[in-house]
Amino acid sequence: MEYGMPTLIENATIEDNIALCGKLGLRFVELNMNFPEYQLPALEQTERLVELAEKAGVYYTIHLDENLNVADFNPLIADAYSETVKRTVNVAKRLLDLKNRFGDAGKPLTVNMHMNHGIFITLPDRKVQMYERDFDVYFALFKKFRDDVEEWIGDSDIVIAIENTDGFRDYEKKVIDYLLESPKFVLTWDIGHSKAVGEVDVSFIRERKNKLKHFHIHDGRENPPKNHLALSDGEIDLKERLAFAAECNARCVLETKTVEALGKSVRWLEKEGL
Repeated sequence: MEYGMPTLIENATIEDNIALCGKLGLRFVELNMNFPEYQLPALEQTERLVELAEKAGVYYTIHLDENLNVADFNPLIADAYSETVKRTVNVAKRLLDLKNRFGDAGKPLTVNMHMNHGIFITLPDRKVQMYERDFDVYFALFKKFRDDVEEWIGDSDIVIAIENTDGFRDYEKKVIDYLLESPKFVLTWDIGHSKAVGEVDVSFIRERKNKLKHFHIHDGRENPPKNHLALSDGEIDLKERLAFAAECNARCVLETKTVEALGKSVRWLEKEGL
């Protein structure tokens, strides 16, 4: 099993994150594009990223901006997000060698993404999801996105990993299944998010085990909902989840939000022989 860490808010620089990654004996850092310091102009300085990683013997995965919405009804916005994915894939191509040298060359490099639920309209008796109402438009935009991603990635060992958050909507599941027909798309199981929403996505994810290649590992609780806890601080059967990740030959990000929780999680893994 290969364990990595997210970029943490307490670490002001990529150097700080890499130093912590090495100190804890982790293998990779997941660069989070929600942070201003990991926007494309910075990520596209790949010579610097490679030099820093080589010195520490680590590699990178990438987490796209959580607001990413390639199906936005405004084509200017959708095009900007698509261009973001295209340029991020180009960055990932230049980081591939690090993964092959310092990680498992048999695992594809993952670019993680969320599904944007879109807006809803509140009526007196219900809420109407616009993507559900206009599903044909929504699906057509994702059909183009799949075609584009296949072209952008080409024969590179890179995949787009779709992560669960607060429960996949039914219209999203239809699109996800369409995307997963492509070898360029896989699934991420965030086990903490899953726990905090009552495990509503578990059956959907498990039924697609062959496409499950990336895990976000943190502990969580259902009542009250809470996630991103240090391992052993919540209610999740972590050993079962990690055993399943191993069956899937997936890599795991220890996605806690603080340095303290990350260190505690690593110590728990060591104590449990995992």
